[in-house]
Amino acid sequence: MRALTFQGIEQVRLRSIPDPLVSGDGDVIVRTGMTAICGSDLHVYHGRERGLDRGTVLGHEFMGEIIEIGSAVERFRIGDRVLSPFSTSCGSCFYCQSGLTARCEMGQLFGWREGGRGLHGAQAEFVRVPLADSTLVHAPEDLPPEVALLAGDVLSTGLFSAESAGIGTGSVVGVVGCGPVGLMAVAAALSLGARTIFAVDWVPERLDLAADFGAIPINFHEVEPSSIVHEATHGRGVDAVLEAVGNSAAGHLAMSLVRPGGTIMAAGVHTERDIPFTPMEAYDKNLTFKTGRCSARHYMERSLAIARSGRYPLDSLISHRLPLEDGVEAYRTFAEKLDRCTKVILIP
Repeated sequence: MRALTFQGIEQVRLRSIPDPLVSGDGDVIVRTGMTAICGSDLHVYHGRERGLDRGTVLGHEFMGEIIEIGSAVERFRIGDRVLSPFSTSCGSCFYCQSGLTARCEMGQLFGWREGGRGLHGAQAEFVRVPLADSTLVHAPEDLPPEVALLAGDVLSTGLFSAESAGIGTGSVVGVVGCGPVGLMAVAAALSLGARTIFAVDWVPERLDLAADFGAIPINFHEVEPSSIVHEATHGRGVDAVLEAVGNSAAGHLAMSLVRPGGTIMAAGVHTERDIPFTPMEAYDKNLTFKTGRCSARHYMERSLAIARSGRYPLDSLISHRLPLEDGVEAYRTFAEKLDRCTKVILIP
């Protein structure tokens, strides 16, 4: 099969590799109908996240058709169209039962192999899915496939972020970073009842989308975000900040926006060595700080409900729909924010 493989920092190559095989009774093989490039793929691409084996198939957002099943699979049949979260989960361990499917005792991330162990990803013609019964969701017939695809990662991560921050009716919210997760966090926060959302970025097309989703856009290259926010909140700051970037600058900005007694939820994959504020700064604000990987499987049904509501232009997030063979150039386009790129869908 053809697959986009990691070959080193900023080196993605389209290769022909062996098709995946059913290797466990609970496995299925999915013919990939649609996959995507995620912002977290860029951490590996740029070398901010290390340890990935060369030759690993990249990607963890996908949907497609089951073409082969293991003998123990009960919920699915050959020919079923399915949607996947970005990690597998067993559905029965302590963590899965408590809703923390991201920390399943048997779970694995798609597109992460280290030391010869782990799962290949989905930016390929086929993908093996272990623990299929508890991992996969039947693809909804009432949504465009590229909108449903968002529930497997970025929309669920946005909902996880907003819920973890305690957003509810009347909340005033800051979103730092208007990439795919940040924009989905805007939609999720509004769905939970947020009254006002300030969305901070510098990329014009992302800020335009944030406005379309219902946020007040702030370009930090043009104005000082904290002054705008504090003026609009009687000097207090926002109740919660959803930080969807994952670096020190974003963390410092989040701290400048949040009010005393507020919450910062860091949903971005962090590759920095330290939290970008001191314990004393957190103490002086009576701050609640949260972070962690989204339990996407736990949130997928609720994410799909947000998509079904039709309240948010989720499909406008997708700027590029390209064949898999254009994937190498698509990585460069997404990484360098060329051609007004906000989200890339790849179609094998």
